[in-house]
Amino acid sequence: RHHHPIAEMLDLPFLPFCVFLGGLGFVCVAFVSAWCQHWRGGFALDGSAQTFNWHPVLMVTGLVVLYGAAALVYRLPPTWSGPKLPWKVLHSVLALAAFGLAVLGLAAVFRFHNDHGTPNMYSLHSWLGLATVLLFSCQWLAGFSTFLLPWAPTWLRALYKPVHIFFGSTILMLSVASCISGINEKLFFSLKNGTTEYKRLPAEAVFANTLGLLILLFGVLVLGALARPSWKRPDADSPDSCQVPALLRGN
Repeated sequence: RHHHPIAEMLDLPFLPFCVFLGGLGFVCVAFVSAWCQHWRGGFALDGSAQTFNWHPVLMVTGLVVLYGAAALVYRLPPTWSGPKLPWKVLHSVLALAAFGLAVLGLAAVFRFHNDHGTPNMYSLHSWLGLATVLLFSCQWLAGFSTFLLPWAPTWLRALYKPVHIFFGSTILMLSVASCISGINEKLFFSLKNGTTEYKRLPAEAVFANTLGLLILLFGVLVLGALARPSWKRPDADSPDSCQVPALLRGN
């Protein structure tokens, strides 16, 4: 593909962007871990409030950061030439790892609720979060069976690919919305007593609100990178797509 020289000058290089995004993802995980460690009493596996603290850490790490990394695999220039299979495997393994962390995150919150007699699945956050994880599981299974298993014909792959890409971005948006609503809900529950009310904006509230903004920024940047035409894999090289117009034309 040939770019106009001016377009080349204006085009943001992908690698520095990737380094920045990786740093931002690390900061998100560090922030959510520090919040749970410093203000919420750390981590445990005994069903206590410290067990609950695994929930936000695992969800931010899995559903946002690892999932964002999985989504951007095909934007890496090395993936644009040569065999696509190793990158497909990397994409699916990163997504599966993200899903595994999300399931552990759900287990942590259900364990905490059940041990304390708290009802499950009553809040908007919980509905949004569970919908995200269920949609994610369908997305992974459909992607795995269509793109990694050899049975799917080329026309089916071509038909499903835009659907897969659309739901990939949708799940990321849902993940970000779930995280932000969860942070907000946790702050309202935790900062109810006396001098540290949420509306008085104690240090914990400032810190956790900032975490929410960082997660939002991460999600927006991933979606921006996915939408950027010059960073997309040139599809002319891909047998997945170049056979399809011919098939559809009946050649």
